[in-house]
Amino acid sequence: MRQVVLDTETTGLEVSDNHRVIEIGAVEIVNRKLTGQHFHYYLNPEREVDQGAFDVHGIATDFLKDKPLFKSISEELLKFLNNDAIVIHNAPFDLAFLNNEFLLAGIDIENLEKTHEIVDTLSLAREKHPGQKNNLDALCKRYEVDNSSRTLHGALLDSEILADVYLMMTGGQVKMNIDQDISDFDDQHLESSMSKDTKKERQPTKIVYATEKEMIAHEKYLREINDTAGICIWNESFK
Repeated sequence: MRQVVLDTETTGLEVSDNHRVIEIGAVEIVNRKLTGQHFHYYLNPEREVDQGAFDVHGIATDFLKDKPLFKSISEELLKFLNNDAIVIHNAPFDLAFLNNEFLLAGIDIENLEKTHEIVDTLSLAREKHPGQKNNLDALCKRYEVDNSSRTLHGALLDSEILADVYLMMTGGQVKMNIDQDISDFDDQHLESSMSKDTKKERQPTKIVYATEKEMIAHEKYLREINDTAGICIWNESFK
């Protein structure tokens, strides 16, 4: 099972005000394990970045002037997304911007939500934690995901953090460095993986009793403790 966790940064808040995507970051999850494969570009929006947006992500207009246009990376993005599920926090925001970018680039595709399964982690969080803060920082604190490097918003960093949050929120990261998920095992696999020793019938436990000589020595030792400490708590007869 492959999923792509994605985030964007933009010049402002509203597509209707001709705001554009300036950064796209995405990471790959396969069978609930981060693979290390990622997609990341800064983009030239061909317009100014609003001050309010800059205060959030710190990406300046001048920095973006020599970056590629969305159209030039669009095919690479579609290839990375493939036909797999896309995980986004507050999906309607990012999808509106991405769909608009494809439209402006003259790329004839349907809206991403029509061609891909979309998992909106904000909606998931609101269902699991109604009445609570469910922004990414709040979820990191709730699920103990380290976001100490997140001083400003950034698409790639946020997608990596969101991937950890999503895995925790949906049951934990099942696979770390394990070759096979325990859920993949059936009774036959478990039987075949058991060692010969564990499959043997358990033998009765052998009981070994102390000899008379050992009992006398033990009694002598307890009396020495009693004479030294004044009382031996291990033997009722000395109390």
